[in-house]
Amino acid sequence: MAKPVSPRKIRDFGLEVYFSKWEFNAKHHMTASDFESMPLSGLLALASDEDRVAFENLWLGYTETWGAPALRREIAATYDTMKDENVLCHAGAGEALYAVPRVLLGKDDHVIVPTPNYQGAESIPLSICDVTGVPMDHTPDRNVKGGWRLDIERIKQAIQPNTKLISINFPHNPTGFLLARDDLDALILMCREHGIYLLSDEVYRGVEMDPADQMPQVADLYEKGISLNVMSKAYGLPGLRIGWIASQDTELLQKVERYKHYLSICNSGPSEMLALIALRARDTILTRNRAIVMDNLLSLENTLLEFPGLFEWSRPMGGCVAFPKYLGPDGGEEFCRKLIEESGVLLLPSSIYASDLNEVPADHFRIGIGRDTVFKDGFVAFHEHLNKYYCDYRK
Repeated sequence: MAKPVSPRKIRDFGLEVYFSKWEFNAKHHMTASDFESMPLSGLLALASDEDRVAFENLWLGYTETWGAPALRREIAATYDTMKDENVLCHAGAGEALYAVPRVLLGKDDHVIVPTPNYQGAESIPLSICDVTGVPMDHTPDRNVKGGWRLDIERIKQAIQPNTKLISINFPHNPTGFLLARDDLDALILMCREHGIYLLSDEVYRGVEMDPADQMPQVADLYEKGISLNVMSKAYGLPGLRIGWIASQDTELLQKVERYKHYLSICNSGPSEMLALIALRARDTILTRNRAIVMDNLLSLENTLLEFPGLFEWSRPMGGCVAFPKYLGPDGGEEFCRKLIEESGVLLLPSSIYASDLNEVPADHFRIGIGRDTVFKDGFVAFHEHLNKYYCDYRK
């Protein structure tokens, strides 16, 4: 059974440190975790005449800490049971991911987090209290949908009397895995029995490969559920910096809103208006992004399967990142190093997902499949690199 790790000073954000070196310098950024974005003109073309005029005449003063009322109503409409009072807007998802643990947790509490994960979900709670990591299981069996599994029984075994929060992320970054409904229901029942909050990072919801796999949103299902979302990922609009949390627990939302006074205070007014326009056109945007990711996914899958014995491949179930395993003798870290230095192709080696809680699977790499032209140009370079250095593995 996994053991808790004691609190420690928050460490550098490994992914962002790596990106600060390569993200805007690499010729081919093939590990992006967002979908294809658009110019301002493209987004405004999706707006109603009324919304376009409202944006052009927007007053550039302070905005409401909770978020613009019209925006909160539109966000609430993306849930089954939420209303505007159940929504608190943030400056991106990162602010919410920081604020919620700061409000909820004290030094005597305990948190459970699956690994690998987005580092903030682990490092922020770990700077406050004990945290237990529950590793996700990987299988090379291509008949197992998604190729990964989160063992709900292992989460149950990790629960302690002082467990205050379980933090999950589905569709999962970096594997693209989705929980089955039975597993999600079992997890919620477990949380309810122990009075545990469930923070659910749902930033890739809406771009599942098979719509039948889409998970319901935790805020709709559980009175202590907290759903996290953002315009950055599934909607492909990270420049807006608009995120939110939704919950039935309005008392918790009030506490987080007051903590936000020490952070961003309020969101950018133009960004809120543009987010409103995007959400009102969400069917158009998500349909476009789903088509891009499916096209890129097939190209990537066919290429990896051209080199049997070099890669272990599990098709992601949702989102826009995949986490294949490199099987070559030089190891995944060296594979990623050679790609960026010799062919200009940026991938994320699994060491970037290093955890203070337990070991993460070695020799995997994250590849992004949500962008259009960027992926296609990089994919040519990626394919040429494989043909040049690994021709012995070709079919």
